Parts: sequence; structure tokens; C-alpha cells
Amino acid sequence: MDTQPSLLTVDGFRESAAAIEAEIGQFIVGQKEVVRATLVAIIAGGHTLLEGVPGLGKTMLIRTLGQVLDLQFSRIQFTPDLMPADITGTEIMEEGQNGHRAFRFQQGPIFANLILADEINRATPKTQSALLEAMQEKTVTVANHTYPLPEPFFVLATQNPLEMEGTYPLPEAQLDRFLFKVNVPFPSATELTEILARTTGEKGVDINPVANGERISAMQKLARQVPVPSHVSEYISRLIVATHPDNTSSSSVQQYVRYGASPRGAQAIILGAKITALLAGRYNVSFDDVAAVSAAALRHRLILNFEGQAQGIRPDTIIADLLTTVPRQ
Repeated sequence: MDTQPSLLTVDGFRESAAAIEAEIGQFIVGQKEVVRATLVAIIAGGHTLLEGVPGLGKTMLIRTLGQVLDLQFSRIQFTPDLMPADITGTEIMEEGQNGHRAFRFQQGPIFANLILADEINRATPKTQSALLEAMQEKTVTVANHTYPLPEPFFVLATQNPLEMEGTYPLPEAQLDRFLFKVNVPFPSATELTEILARTTGEKGVDINPVANGERISAMQKLARQVPVPSHVSEYISRLIVATHPDNTSSSSVQQYVRYGASPRGAQAIILGAKITALLAGRYNVSFDDVAAVSAAALRHRLILNFEGQAQGIRPDTIIADLLTTVPRQ
């Protein structure tokens, strides 16, 4: 397997992505759009938030990704009594042979390549915020000392819908640090039948690594080299501005949105669109690539007002409206 960034071609990029998706498909039934969006976020070097009711395989998907990508994997189970030090680590007092005492930093589970933040919204906002520095700066600061995290570094978090008992809403600042938010749908009847056949029979499935951190880094570098035409990047900028109630002609945004997307939303769209273009075998970004990733990049960045929440407005509906009303030229 060629892992040299300078030699990675568009065809090599597609072959690697197809191999990853095919290996995941050996274990995960259906959910192709969820797998694709999660893979796009990883190649973009970003974090992903997966939301869905319990039992849909969110945790299993992330564990399978860890095996397929041959990365150092760590799972953090978020609970109401979880403390920030349980994530980042803490300094402990050690006594040497000569009786001299000194503090030593004991790394927490955050020091890995692929972090599964399981049921992240079951921990308190204070504990959730412990991830902010790690997700943005890829460092951890404890007792005035800053420690770098391993490269590559991804947080793949799962959460239950906010309406479920025992959940806390994620702080807006943390939501904004997720490149994508991916909704995990309930499987179809056909998929559910296949799930039952795979999980209740005798035969298991062996997952083999088909990529590693070096290959992912090479794919990331190639993706960032994909050009974005000026008229497409200008369209993305207009799209982001149109999510803000004070700067839009969209009646749905004016009526239902309290805060619009941040510049990180535009960055997420561009990176996602570049990778989507490569997966389609193209070395340039089109409007269709932008449309393909806009919902995942923006749905968690649109903060609805009270009226929007009371009427059950979905951010996806507003995003779909903007994609049809914001002029492309």
C-alpha cells in the first residue's frame, strides 16, 4: 500500500476510501450515508458528532472504524459523575527511592488517535467542556503545562436526542468544533433483517485494517490541494451569511433562527466538498459537492429561537431552503 503523500493520486484516494467503506460494510449493515459522512470528516481532519436513539450502532460504527484504520483507539463513556480530569488526566504525587516527592502527569484516555466520546451529552457541561482545547488545539493543558496529543487526532462522539431523559445540551462552543453532525436513521425492515442474521448467528466477522494514520494523512494532504473555483467559494460565503437573521432575506431564518453558522461552517463545507469531489473522481469542487455536505456541516451550527423550537422546526429544513434560495452567481 503506497502511503507517500506525493504519490497519492485521485484514483489511489478513491481506492483507499472504497476499501475502508467496504471493510466497514462487512460489519455495519446499511448506514452508507452515515459511514460516508464520517469518513469525509476524518479525511478532512475534523471531529464528528453522531446523533440517534440508542441501539442504532453508533458506538459499533466508531469501534469498527478504529479497527479498519489501525489507529490507537480510546473509549470514554460519558456519565453524569464523569470529571474533566477523568478525560484529560491529572498530576499525581510520586515518591522516589531517595524519598524525594515530585508530581508526574498521568495521561488520560484523551491521549489516543481516535477517541470515542460515547453518549457525550450524558455528562455535565463542565465535563463536556474539557474537550474544547483538545478538539481545537490538539493539546491538553494541566497545571500550567501543555501536552500535545498524538497525530492524527479525531473525536467521534455519539449522543442521544436531547428529548431523552438524562441528557444535557452541548455548549454551542463545543458544537461548533465538530466538523459534521450526522443523524443516524433507524434501519429499514430489510436492513433490520440482515442485522438480526449477522448478530444472532454463529458466524462472526473479522475486521482487518486497510489503512493507517500515514495513509489518512496522505489523503488529507491531497484533499487540501483540490482547487475551489472563486464563484463556488463566494457562494459558500453567501450561504453562511444567509444563516444569520440580521443578514438574510430568508423568511425561515428570520423567523426561526437565533444564531447562524460561524466561519467554521464555511471551512467544514469547503473541506467536505473537496473530499466529495475526489470521491467522485474529480479534482475540482462543484455546487453539487457543496449541497452534498451542507446539512452535515451546518445543522448543529444553526441555533433555533424559542419559536423554532416550539414548532419543531428542523435545521435541515432551513438549510434545504437556503440551498434553493441563495443565488449561485
